[in-house]
Amino acid sequence: MFTRTESFREFIRFYPIVSIILLLNILFYLLTVLPVFPNSYIFERLAGVNLFIREGEVWRLATPIFMHSGFTHVLFNSFSLVLFGPALERIAGKAKFAGIYLITGISANVATLLLEPLTYTHVGSSGAIFGLFGFFAAVAYFRKDLMSRENSQIIITIAVIGLIMTFIQPNINISAHIFGFISGFLIGALSLKRNR
Repeated sequence: MFTRTESFREFIRFYPIVSIILLLNILFYLLTVLPVFPNSYIFERLAGVNLFIREGEVWRLATPIFMHSGFTHVLFNSFSLVLFGPALERIAGKAKFAGIYLITGISANVATLLLEPLTYTHVGSSGAIFGLFGFFAAVAYFRKDLMSRENSQIIITIAVIGLIMTFIQPNINISAHIFGFISGFLIGALSLKRNR
């Protein structure tokens, strides 16, 4: 039986990309809430603001993936990553998992740029999280052999609930959730069909 410290080390060793993303989420959150840092400056420079992206600040298509607007926001997204990330990192491999996460998160932010007003401000990793849901949906559809039937049903159920909650909860970036999911599914469909 592992102690808590050994379990944490094992998690980091087996799932380094999930661990790095979690660390970045927590680090950026702390930079924006602890009073020893220039909180508002960091948040204002890294949040997605459509107007600033159109004016050339293209890093804002990637940095919002690691920024969060509050404790419950970072907690929910980090919990979702811990819940779904390790299995996908194991299925896809480290480099591909990192690519899926970043590409779907950036795709979600591009959709937000194209579909939302210029004054729209957005933060959060939920576009990338929904990208993971979409990739899992592609795995469940195209490569049933990569996971058990029970696991695929659980993942599809949670993804569907997440998509439904997108339209019920206030202050949700609907564009990011939908296009994160779609881009994850498309990446999965293209890569999994090719690897059959």
